[in-house]
Amino acid sequence: MKFANALKELGVKKGTPVGIYMGMVPETAVAMLACTRLGAPHTVVFGGFSADSLSGRMNDMGCELLITQDEGWRAGKTVPLKVNADAAVADSPSVERVVVYRRTDGDVPFDDSRDVWWHEAVEGKSDDPESCPCEPMDAEDLLYLLYTSGTTAKPKGIVHTTAGYLVGVATTHHYIFDVKPDSVYWCAADVGWVTGHSYIVYGPLCNGTTGVMYEGVPNHPDPARWWSIIERYKVDILYTAPTAIRSHMKWGPEWAQKHDLSSLRLLGSVGEPINPEAWVWYREHIGGDRTPVVDTWWQTETGMILITPLPGVTTLKPGSATKPFPGVEAAVFSESGEEVGPGGGGYLVLERPWPAMLRGIHGDDARYRETYWSKYDNVYFAGDGARIDEDGDFWLLGRVDDVMNVSGHRISTIEVESALVDHQKVAEAAVCGRKDDRTGQAIVAYVTLKGGAEGSLEMLEELRNHVGTKIGPIAKPANIVFTPELPKTRSGKIMRRLLRDVAENRELGDTTTLADPTVVEEIKTRATSETREE
Repeated sequence: MKFANALKELGVKKGTPVGIYMGMVPETAVAMLACTRLGAPHTVVFGGFSADSLSGRMNDMGCELLITQDEGWRAGKTVPLKVNADAAVADSPSVERVVVYRRTDGDVPFDDSRDVWWHEAVEGKSDDPESCPCEPMDAEDLLYLLYTSGTTAKPKGIVHTTAGYLVGVATTHHYIFDVKPDSVYWCAADVGWVTGHSYIVYGPLCNGTTGVMYEGVPNHPDPARWWSIIERYKVDILYTAPTAIRSHMKWGPEWAQKHDLSSLRLLGSVGEPINPEAWVWYREHIGGDRTPVVDTWWQTETGMILITPLPGVTTLKPGSATKPFPGVEAAVFSESGEEVGPGGGGYLVLERPWPAMLRGIHGDDARYRETYWSKYDNVYFAGDGARIDEDGDFWLLGRVDDVMNVSGHRISTIEVESALVDHQKVAEAAVCGRKDDRTGQAIVAYVTLKGGAEGSLEMLEELRNHVGTKIGPIAKPANIVFTPELPKTRSGKIMRRLLRDVAENRELGDTTTLADPTVVEEIKTRATSETREE
């Protein structure tokens, strides 16, 4: 309430676009809810993203105010949020004011003409709800934009509106997680992603659920960190990503065994398909071989969980998201648009609307229609592969387009390629994902340097860091292969399919359309000698 009054004093009102670039602190949720109370749409940008990523999103939305913090904490080190924010605002002419939350007390730049400290802004402000009544909103008024990678270099501003979104996230949160009035629920995602929006902030708080927020990594100061939190706060519901589960598998079950996890009664998985081995380990070592595991499928675009078991109702299968949530009509289509029966695989589609569905891509209706509605008539194309087994249960197979899923984060191949080519010494780049036991997918880049220059370990590090600066550390390639040429068709199109074959160490597919078939053999040779695993 106090912060909403502070924002109102700074000129924020219904329709004012606000950017939020913060870490995992409660004030991030406070900032989101204050904006919502005023009817000001927000875009939250993940605190691990770079200044370029932040400015690109703020410029697309036309943000007039940015809420950030001095620094964040991660694995005992500080994250330079304000420094990044200043660099972003320098390239964001629409931003007039910056509110800075003091987290670390670090010495950060401060522009007295533009910046205001959070604690000073709320000083003396009323916490009486009548001092800042909720702005009346239409059901379809914009609630927030959240940017997600697409198959072009420019991220898509996914549009979520007010009423249907809240209905969707509150309902699914209540039924899928079997929430009780005294539940202590922990969604171990970041608020900067849609999982954090829907299942840390809006859904749980609408349901009045007590939640845990954790600033940091799972293995600092040691790999027992999560389990000590669960024991201390008697968490009964844990919702996390397969990547985190696989990391804990690598560190070993002994860290969990040091703590009392008997309060847990339900486990959830989100962000990517979970492999059966991780599912079984999660239930056995974290759930005491007694808790249900709800493996959920949904997207930034869907806003809410769409395919999921219901605890106590659905027969669980390790690795399967099982059935659509009641009211959701999902199917698997062949390339030609025919529904695939049990045992078959193809493209996941949704055949009727659902409450929290995206309402568009901000400022780009043509891209919205092309991305989600052009492949088949009158059905939503999810961009994921899937199959349905003989029991009618869904098994998700991952992305079918040029978007990679790294640790549950969607990263566009084109976005990483654009960042690489932005480097002054890079002539050309192609990027693909390859399977990775820990992160789901890892990024592999094939790079041609200008002037026919040869690659080196120093150049490899320079390029990885360049991508980290342009996009964020999550987008750094795990492998870079330097090559004089990229495999191209006679029309000049890069054959990424063959690069994926090389990355996965598979038998090469058809090479007859290549302008120079020897190029891909050369890349195969180099891939064994010029790669580096992070």
